[in-house]
Amino acid sequence: MPDQSPTAPSALRRALPTLLLLLTVFGPISMDLYLPALPALTADLGAVTSVAQLTVTACLIGLAGGQLVAGPLSDRFGRRGILLTGIVAYIATSALCAISPTVELLIAARFVQGLAGGVGIVIAQAAGRDIYAGGALIRFYGRLTVVGGFAAIIGPLLGGLLNSFADWRGLFVFLALIGAGILLVTLRVFRETLPATNRTRGGFGQTMHDYRTLLADRVFLGAVLNQGFLYAALFAYLAGSTFVLQDIYGLSPLSYALAFGLNSAGFMAFGYLAGRAAERWSVRGTLTVGTIVAGFGGLGLLASGIVAVPLWVVIVSLFLLAGGVAISSPPATTLALVDYPQMAGTASSLLGMVRFGFGGVAAPLVGVAGALSILPLGVVTTVAVLLAGLAYLVLARSAPPAPSAAPAAHPIPVSSQK
Repeated sequence: MPDQSPTAPSALRRALPTLLLLLTVFGPISMDLYLPALPALTADLGAVTSVAQLTVTACLIGLAGGQLVAGPLSDRFGRRGILLTGIVAYIATSALCAISPTVELLIAARFVQGLAGGVGIVIAQAAGRDIYAGGALIRFYGRLTVVGGFAAIIGPLLGGLLNSFADWRGLFVFLALIGAGILLVTLRVFRETLPATNRTRGGFGQTMHDYRTLLADRVFLGAVLNQGFLYAALFAYLAGSTFVLQDIYGLSPLSYALAFGLNSAGFMAFGYLAGRAAERWSVRGTLTVGTIVAGFGGLGLLASGIVAVPLWVVIVSLFLLAGGVAISSPPATTLALVDYPQMAGTASSLLGMVRFGFGGVAAPLVGVAGALSILPLGVVTTVAVLLAGLAYLVLARSAPPAPSAAPAAHPIPVSSQK
């Protein structure tokens, strides 16, 4: 485990990596907890399917925008203050979602909730880059993927369970309570990981210069676009699977949550194995394997939309799609952030913005044919994975091999133990 400082209490040093992993639940839990109640929410607010799915889109776009803003701010002003502000805003907007009387207000509240939730995601990745290096950094990003998958399991399972005795509004109250718990832990555990001497200077002009530097890097750009398109496929799955499995195949909210949980368990397992494979075998090779696996999942969904298939074919296709994204995430994150310790927040914000931004664009497309067709989901996921593969092959794969992980941006001792 990393030592945060020579004088920090040992218990707090041990708890910090756990907190960083916990911060990654903002995105998955915000998205997944209320998915089992989405059809009921649609009926309760008198909305059509495509408009109700905008509550998913709004949160995704907010998560993207929040990361885009919070990353550079944390590079300039430090991680802790930005993080605390984001958590407080998340609590407030989750409560606002719970009392929204119309779907339009709910969409707006979900956007702001996403903005606030994006802060936790980007700080977790950037602070991890602050305190880890080498193989420990790759393993950390593998754990981020595992914890994200765990949150994706817990989210719909809890949502399905809570939805059996509470309506969709109660699910947003639960999100506010989760935010409050994370705030208490953060106040106790999180100490600044980016000293003032290592922060960026120059304000907006420096931020724009950093963005230009990152976007001119073929490896960075290829890894980021690969993740953007793969996450577009993943969030299309998140938005469309609830209608496919419940409205087409007749699963109850709890049965849907169990099926979703099975896929998320695969997401966890693949994410863990991908972190190990990227460290011991090949970062780029692992990313290639992940993209191919996701492609098989997309093709399975496309076939399911063309001809009638049993439920298990759809479940397996969703499993492969989610598993492929999980395999790709640790190596792609490593490729994107490893060479930029001095601007880890900015690099992380661009990665997160593209992931969630592309997902926000793709999610509503699966509802264009209503709630009784799998074909739009199959088309969106297949095209997205193909574009992910092209982005990686044309940019990152054709660029010179990246060097091994650079040392941390400042002298925080890290452990290389597995």
